[in-house]
Amino acid sequence: MASMTIRQLDDVLKQRLRVRAAMHGRSMEDEARDILRTALARDETLEQSLIESIRARVAPLGGVDLELPTREPLRPALELEG
Repeated sequence: MASMTIRQLDDVLKQRLRVRAAMHGRSMEDEARDILRTALARDETLEQSLIESIRARVAPLGGVDLELPTREPLRPALELEG
């Protein structure tokens, strides 16, 4: 198993981690491991398609109804003489 040192941890964040660990009856180290395990348990980038990600980002801005132009019939194919 690897180990990791976290430097320059904000005092308020450290205190919150200490309280949260105490609430769950475990050490700060165990609590930090659990937080990381939970946060990284699922790959959020694979959960949504690109269009779903874009929709989620722009949805709070409101929607726009666009009027689509009518489609013209297809043109006949050109006949090439050889």
